[in-house]
Amino acid sequence: MGQSISAARPQKAILVALVLRSASRSSTIEHLDELERLAATAGAECVGRVMQDRPSPDPATWIGKGKAEEIKALAVEREADLVIFDDDLTAAQARNLEKIIEKQVIDRSGLILDIFVRHARSREARTQVELAQLNYMLPRLTRAWTHLERQAGGIGTRGVGETQLEIDRRLIRNRIAKLKLELQHIEKTRVTQRRGRRDASTVALVGYTNAGKSTLFNRLAGGTAYAANQLFATLDAKLQKASFDAPRETVMIDTVGFIRKLPHHLVASFRSTMEEAASADLVLHVIDASHAAFEEQRTIGNEVLGDLGVEPARVIEVYNKSDLPLGVEDGDLPLSAIRVSALTGEGLERLIEAICERQFAGGRLVRLDIPSSEGKLLARLHEVARIHRQTPHDGGVDLIAWIPEEQAHVFKAFEVVEAG
Repeated sequence: MGQSISAARPQKAILVALVLRSASRSSTIEHLDELERLAATAGAECVGRVMQDRPSPDPATWIGKGKAEEIKALAVEREADLVIFDDDLTAAQARNLEKIIEKQVIDRSGLILDIFVRHARSREARTQVELAQLNYMLPRLTRAWTHLERQAGGIGTRGVGETQLEIDRRLIRNRIAKLKLELQHIEKTRVTQRRGRRDASTVALVGYTNAGKSTLFNRLAGGTAYAANQLFATLDAKLQKASFDAPRETVMIDTVGFIRKLPHHLVASFRSTMEEAASADLVLHVIDASHAAFEEQRTIGNEVLGDLGVEPARVIEVYNKSDLPLGVEDGDLPLSAIRVSALTGEGLERLIEAICERQFAGGRLVRLDIPSSEGKLLARLHEVARIHRQTPHDGGVDLIAWIPEEQAHVFKAFEVVEAG
């Protein structure tokens, strides 16, 4: 394991982005703002930014040798420890840049992986992160990188870390195969747990990282999920019963956040976690309404949900952080969208109503007369239905209840048909 950078002074970083003809400088600046927040989450202080305009990336150094020489001079001037690129670099590009700049070079994927190593808590998250790290490092295992061993840790070398640079590729591939088997076993357990919740309604919170999902989860489930104003504050899917009254027993699910340019190997590794959202009865797409780039974040969220096979009909858009200056006006919101503040509780009552309305739409209100001899059936009714009225009589109990459509056939024989 590499030494955590929190144990020493914060590392100083220079951030680098390429401005292609297809992109605007304003969007590149916004992307660099996010990269700076990622770096801060990893424990680095930004001491400089560099943007390079090019028609296309340079195959050898991404930004061109001349610009790399400029970055070298800036790194010396600002006493920078590392240079972070906003895009993914090939192993050859990273090696070439390190030879020129003579500083550690990491890309966006390496930075996100470093954050994930810090925040992984559960066995599943740790397994997923290690798998993603090894897939990221495998093509980068080369003697040219062994100088990193002398850096005593730091961003991009934590976790699997510098000692892995000496490990044979075959051993790493064997480890990758073992981790994949472990994730398959974890997924089987997760599927079994989902079957155990088949009588409950599941509501998953998804959205861009730092949109406030965990804070909203704590509001709706009375939970204690870790919530902080930083990117990827939590990686693990968390499940807890809803703290509000609903037509059905309701389980809330908090999930890992989305982000632009999320490395494909991370998406693959966290697929099992996101399956919780894919299988949920209802998905709350939480959007930071105070963010200037909320539309882009909303689009990224919709793309991920589409990739997971989540139909729009199962999604409610929730515009969070209404207590802050807003980047979106009420007139710009979809009619079905709901504005809330998870921090203050504003709008939560309307959101809960919307969740309950969706559940009511999936069932029907019936009158039942269940005899005393059907004690197990009555117990079953209390498990899956919402009882509105219950009147005992000599032969049993007369009830008015809302029953999920998929459970209605179980109680069909005891329905009371109203006269007239």
